[in-house]
Amino acid sequence: MNPRAVGVVAKRRKLSNPLALTVMVLLAERSMHPYEIAQTLRRRGKEHSVKINFGSLYTVVQNLEKHGYVEVTGVQRQGNRPERTLYGITGAGRHEMVDWLSDLLAVPVAEYPVFETALSLLPVLPPEEVAELMETREAALAVQSAALRGVLGQLGEQLPRIFVVETEYQLHMLDAQLEWIRNFRAEIDNATISGIEEWKSFHETGEVPQDWQDLDEQEIVLDPER
Repeated sequence: MNPRAVGVVAKRRKLSNPLALTVMVLLAERSMHPYEIAQTLRRRGKEHSVKINFGSLYTVVQNLEKHGYVEVTGVQRQGNRPERTLYGITGAGRHEMVDWLSDLLAVPVAEYPVFETALSLLPVLPPEEVAELMETREAALAVQSAALRGVLGQLGEQLPRIFVVETEYQLHMLDAQLEWIRNFRAEIDNATISGIEEWKSFHETGEVPQDWQDLDEQEIVLDPER
C-alpha cells in the first residue's frame, strides 16, 4: 500500500488548475478585469508560488465563467483605452473557492515531484557520480535559497506576513532539502549508507547483486499505523 494514499482523498473538481482558484480568491476581494488580475498577482509576488501563465489567464477566466463560478459585473472605460470586461465571483464560485482551498490545506495529496522520481531510480548511476550530481544540485539550491531570501525580505517590507507565508514555506522546504542532500552526500562519500557495497558491485561487475534479486521476491507491506 502506498502510504501517501492513506487518509482522506481530495475531491474531484470541474477545474483543477490552481490558477483558477487564485483568480477566484482575487475576485472575492473585488471585481477585476483579467489584466488587473495579472497585475495584482505580479505586485503580490504570486508568480513565486503559483504557476502563472499570463497568456492563458483569459482562458482561465472564461472557464470559470463557463462553470458559473464568475460572472460579468460591468465594463471599465478609461480614456481612449479599449473597454475592459470586469468579472466578479458568484455564490457558486465562492462556495467552490472555500471548499477547494480547504481541501488543499487539509488533505495531503501525492504530487510525485520529479526529484523524488529521480531518487527512486538513482542506483542505475554509480555512487560517486550520484555524489557529484548531488553536489551540483546543492550548489544550485544554495543560490535559489539566497535569492528567495532576498525576495522574501523585499516582500516582507511591502506586504503583511499573511500574504507571504507561502514564500516562507518555500524557503523552509528549500533549506530542508539542502540539509538532506548534504547529509545524503556525506553518507555516500563515507560509504555509510546501507546497500552501498551492492551498489558499487553492480557498477563494477555489471551484474545485479543477489541481494537485489532477492528483494524482488519479497512482498513488502508498509503499515501506516506503525
